[in-house]
Amino acid sequence: MLEAIRKYFEFERLGTDMRTEIAGGLTTFMTMAYIIFVNPGILQAAGMDFASVMTATCLASALATLVMALAARYPIALAPGMGLNAFFAFEIVKGFNVPWQTALGMVFVSGIIFLGLTFIKAREMLINAIPESLKTSIAAGIGIFIAFIGLKNAGVIVDDPVTLVRLGDLNNTATMISLAAIALTAGMMAAGIKGAVLFGILAAGIMGVVSGLIKPAEGVGFWGNVISMKPALSATAFKLDIFGVFSRWELVALTFVLLFFDLFDTVGTLVGVSERAGFLDDEGKLPRATRALTADAVGTIGGALLGTSTTTSYIESAAGVAAGARTGFAGIITALLFIAAVFFSPLVGLFAKEFVTAPALVVVGCLMMGSVRKVDWEDFAQALPAFFTMIIMPLTFSISKGLVAGFVTWPILMAASGRYKEVHPFMFALSGGILAAVVLSMVLL
Repeated sequence: MLEAIRKYFEFERLGTDMRTEIAGGLTTFMTMAYIIFVNPGILQAAGMDFASVMTATCLASALATLVMALAARYPIALAPGMGLNAFFAFEIVKGFNVPWQTALGMVFVSGIIFLGLTFIKAREMLINAIPESLKTSIAAGIGIFIAFIGLKNAGVIVDDPVTLVRLGDLNNTATMISLAAIALTAGMMAAGIKGAVLFGILAAGIMGVVSGLIKPAEGVGFWGNVISMKPALSATAFKLDIFGVFSRWELVALTFVLLFFDLFDTVGTLVGVSERAGFLDDEGKLPRATRALTADAVGTIGGALLGTSTTTSYIESAAGVAAGARTGFAGIITALLFIAAVFFSPLVGLFAKEFVTAPALVVVGCLMMGSVRKVDWEDFAQALPAFFTMIIMPLTFSISKGLVAGFVTWPILMAASGRYKEVHPFMFALSGGILAAVVLSMVLL
């Protein structure tokens, strides 16, 4: 059995082993476990049941991640997307007074369209049409983005009404723990210790327990804080209203806006993580791209049926890659942990603290910046789109907006420099489509 697993996931060719893959899968789960509680908290604002959405979040994440792991064999995890869930709750449901059942129908329809676009290879064509300079800047931009999130979660930087951000209170206990874990992780990385990112997370968790910020024995006793044997799902499962999607023209338009945002979030994450992990081939293409793109479509469709918003690839997968994950076996570990979280959600909640996972995000952000050296900074037609892609992601807190900036400016500047023949026709079509979608979203929202 173990030999069959090693052969299927090509451990030897990729220079990995089962221990490393398990550590990578665990690392990815720990860095994204917050979604188990954050997602239902956001969708609760749309009138959905918290406990049911939490179960749906775990199951949809496990489903999509398993498809990615077994079919595409990549260590990239998926879950209901941040930003997409806010769009679902506050724009669609509250802004347009749409019942959450109908909003789930919109998610389902967008998932079906995703699947269709995947089978005709339109999404794979997009990945392959992206120029090398943008692929490397996407990875670097995501690196800055997640490092920014990590520093914010650690309390190292905080909001400021004048300067937007400023240095936080470094005497805060949670902040000191995060900084200590960053230093410890960095030291282990410099020493070449495998699993340094995971060890850093565990160290932060232990320090959190010792300091009293994490209290596993609080409340109704230890077992009451560890195991929940009654996962809820009936309040949201199969409650979607598909026919309601077509009752108003603006709902159909919003469905395509939803599709648009998910398309670029997924493509950006796949390209960024793949660039960092070395999954792209010599021509800059992603092998088994169709299978990888099928995973989020299946996750979105399954999630809508179970009762959660759009499922997409997660940038936190880069933490697992940094811990050594190179195959889908790490994804299997992540998926199994999501399933276990249905029953161990109290325990997951205790350790899914921002200050615990923040060090991993900062260190991984640093690692992902390495790709920026591949951008030709002497060529302005390449440099400016790459710069826009990188800087707009953290400043707008959105991967998709960074992609939009790069995808629109690159074809224009290449054409302006007389090199329009070097631009894939799909990029010109995409640029025009983006501009049309932006105008449409401005009219609707």
